[in-house]
Amino acid sequence: MKNIKLIVAVLLALLLQSVAYAEEPIAQLKNFLAASKSFSADFEQKVINEQGNPVQTSYGQFYLQRPGKFRWNYAKPFQQEIVATNGKVSFYDVDLEQVTVKKLDESVGSTPALLLSGQVSLEDNFNMEQQGTEGDMQWIKLLPKNQETSFKYVTIGLEKGKLAGMELMDNFGQLTRIYFSKILINPPLKPTLFDFTPPKGVDVFSEGK
Repeated sequence: MKNIKLIVAVLLALLLQSVAYAEEPIAQLKNFLAASKSFSADFEQKVINEQGNPVQTSYGQFYLQRPGKFRWNYAKPFQQEIVATNGKVSFYDVDLEQVTVKKLDESVGSTPALLLSGQVSLEDNFNMEQQGTEGDMQWIKLLPKNQETSFKYVTIGLEKGKLAGMELMDNFGQLTRIYFSKILINPPLKPTLFDFTPPKGVDVFSEGK
């Protein structure tokens, strides 16, 4: 659950319908974040421990509606939902029958993807560095200006101007990688997709009022 909170949200304000690919990667990222309104994709998430060994692979769907709404549906190997709307983020672990609710602005330190959702200034919170090209993907590293965050850095991968990957290194040396597929840019998303009501009988914990 901790690693899911670190990612969340993963993310991301997304994609340009068209991008000038000759632009530097940081310029592409800024344009892509400014132009995107909605986004949906399947994702594969791998958690790699400090020894470099994969410890868990998860699969699911990600949806985003700017500003400030997103949903991660983890389907395998465990069902989990992360939903941001109305200034709050809900983390629902189906197996544990537990929901944790945070204020959106108070979740930034543990959910860097929120910084890409249109709620917080990217430049105010991160130093950005180009990381070169790997295969067809261009990578940009985001280093948090706030030293009290629970992660060391986030990298974002762009492929032909589209968000294609994301990596997060936490303070314990654990790396989380996310790769997106079946990407749709600016799809029509129903508002109810971002509704979340805790199921009856689950434990609900609210962090912050």
